[in-house]
Amino acid sequence: MASSHGRSDLRFADWMASLPQSMHTIPLTNLAIPGSHDSFSFYIDEASPVGPEQPETVQNFVSVFGTVAKKLMRKWLATQTMNFMSQLEAGIRFFDLRISTKPRDPENELYFAHGLFSATVREGLEQISSFLSAHAREVVFLDFNHFYGMQNLHHEKLVTMLKEVFGEKLCPVVFAQEVTLQYLWEKEYQVLVFYHHPMALEVPFLWPGQMMPSPWANTTDPEKLIQFLQASITDRRRKGTFFVSQVVLTPKASTVMKGVASGLRETITESCHKPEAISFLFLCLLFPVMGFTRYDAVDQISKTRGERH
Repeated sequence: MASSHGRSDLRFADWMASLPQSMHTIPLTNLAIPGSHDSFSFYIDEASPVGPEQPETVQNFVSVFGTVAKKLMRKWLATQTMNFMSQLEAGIRFFDLRISTKPRDPENELYFAHGLFSATVREGLEQISSFLSAHAREVVFLDFNHFYGMQNLHHEKLVTMLKEVFGEKLCPVVFAQEVTLQYLWEKEYQVLVFYHHPMALEVPFLWPGQMMPSPWANTTDPEKLIQFLQASITDRRRKGTFFVSQVVLTPKASTVMKGVASGLRETITESCHKPEAISFLFLCLLFPVMGFTRYDAVDQISKTRGERH
């Protein structure tokens, strides 16, 4: 017998297909699309080298303390607990993706990366494509917004990979206001790729990064985060474009030092249990933005609300 949790997952897995007909012709810029931050970081390879984007201080720290340093880093780098398939089944449709090459890798393989390396890009994309093939009316937004150690040949490799994995599912660039569920369903498009690199100007299915701005509050204070989000939402709603609302608290160096052994989840998500953060995160789901949260924050907050009643 399926559990109630299982039935809930099934409902979220096809939430776009289940929307009322009146919403099929609304531009997707006017819908709140749930997403995840550092979407690939459910897996961090502690055996991997440090990412090329890390400052010299971090590189030196790892060279001195080795595996111990990487284990501590992982506690602060992993912002997700579910893999791509599980996120999709839970309703996530926006993915925040950072891509890197590995130093001295003769294969020139592409990896997801956040301080340390994650899975290969192809592995993650194939997981997403598999879900889309089984859910023909669901649509995803892939935001490739950071590239580390990549040259033109690596970008060309990534573009080829996107074609091979998604094929006809890729939606070519059009005016943002034209993109509705009905439009995508009629064309059988399921993937919008936003690409924060000049290569986007050369490939018809790469949406330029400026079409998906992602303002960042860079704070550990929930009240400042809420003020920042409210201001950016008001501004972007007037412009009628896609944009990301980052419901993310970012640790400072002092925050990391204070909770170095406990990690991001225990240190930062305590702030999400404050009433003002709870109220805003639920309200955010009603705004025409793309919001993403750390550590399945909506699930965390749902549990908190349950405890409060």
